Amino acid sequence: MSVRVRFAPSPTGYLHIGGARTALFNWLFARNKGGKFILRIEDTDTARNREEFTSAIIRDLKWLGLDWDEGPNVGGDFGPYFQSERLESYKKSIEELKEKGFIYECFCSSEELTERRNLAMKEHRTPGYDGRCRTLKQEEKEKYLKEGRRPALRFLVPNEGFTKFNDIVRGEVSFENKLLADFIVQKSDGMASFMFANSVDDVLMDITHVIRGDDHLSNTPRQILITRALGKKEPIYAHVPMIFGKSGSPLSKRDGAVAVDWYRDNGFLPEALRNYLVLLGWAPDGVRQVIDVKDMINEFTLERISKNPGIFDMDKLTWMNSEYLKKSDPKITTDLVIEYLISKNLLKKENISVEEKNRIEKIIGIIGDRFKTIPDIEMYGSFFFQDRIEYDPADLNGKLINDIVKKALKLLKEKFASSLFDHLGIEETVRSTAQELGLKPKDIIHPLRYVVTGKTVGPGLFETLEIIGRETVIKRLGIVK
Repeated sequence: MSVRVRFAPSPTGYLHIGGARTALFNWLFARNKGGKFILRIEDTDTARNREEFTSAIIRDLKWLGLDWDEGPNVGGDFGPYFQSERLESYKKSIEELKEKGFIYECFCSSEELTERRNLAMKEHRTPGYDGRCRTLKQEEKEKYLKEGRRPALRFLVPNEGFTKFNDIVRGEVSFENKLLADFIVQKSDGMASFMFANSVDDVLMDITHVIRGDDHLSNTPRQILITRALGKKEPIYAHVPMIFGKSGSPLSKRDGAVAVDWYRDNGFLPEALRNYLVLLGWAPDGVRQVIDVKDMINEFTLERISKNPGIFDMDKLTWMNSEYLKKSDPKITTDLVIEYLISKNLLKKENISVEEKNRIEKIIGIIGDRFKTIPDIEMYGSFFFQDRIEYDPADLNGKLINDIVKKALKLLKEKFASSLFDHLGIEETVRSTAQELGLKPKDIIHPLRYVVTGKTVGPGLFETLEIIGRETVIKRLGIVK
């Protein structure tokens, strides 16, 4: 069997972290089996669909490195790959099921359905559809039509028996048919329901495996009934547990941003996010944390997906990003930093020279292990790119309250004008000045750092001063009177 899997997002929002993991699992499974990964856009919700969401989903999947074999911008033999362009297929399938006697017209209004659902719950009955329109006579249908009602179409679920399937992650799953209730396959406006369109597309696209979140588990028996009614064999299912936050509830903004684009815009590397997502529910051996994508592909199996929810941990993701930054080509990291600095107006595009790139690469190098995400360049090194330092008056006065410290800084200003100004020469000048005035080096180093950088902590001071440059250091020391 040639494996064919699909990721089928709805463009009603940006790509969610949970959706990205689902796409990743499908992609890895297809690549491991030498199969096809299909991207299908389920855009039939005309009230909520937005073109910008479609573009963002495609952009973010590409950013994560999840290329598709069939779908938008790629094509394929099973298109079109937008559901809005597949409406004729749904109509044909509806007609087929009508002829086979699997569907019937339902004239119940939404108000009537809500009222009966509330009554059922009040009486402690299962609040599903009660089959009221199953046996409507023709004159009753005509009466409703004259009232202006337009019928939805419901699938006739067997009253007896069970719908069973073997889920690769969860094992055997069984649903009692009488609890499923007759469900809508075509809405009263003539649009196919999500469940029906999804099933028909899987049939027509020869999808062999459906890998998706377990929030869709209750849809599966209904989709199996549709597939079998169309005379086809259902795909193999694998329902992946949801991603939870540390609080133990489904992932929300309290636990970290839920959209992939936030991580891209805030300096996380796609390789790091991809690595982190694959470990939210799957692990090759339970030991390795940083896993090359080639190893992911070679070792990925659905059987190793955990039944337990993945717990999203921003601290762990940040750590993983730092590991990837350490391994990243310095030139690539420098380009990402430059792009970020330009977006924050700390750098002008026209000022990017070879010398400036080399300087920024050195800055990244001295920040060292503090550099965990791209925006850390601003946290630990904004002073490299500012003409003026904004000081906290209380902090500045506190650092300069001692007259002998002020004398030391003024003396350094004079010495820096003519002394050797590399990090070794700077260190020698600072230490000899401290000794000359009967001070410990730290008595000078801390106020010197604050006056020159506006920060109390940062990368190695002597390397920092060398990169800032003699002229700027002397200028900043000029505030000491």
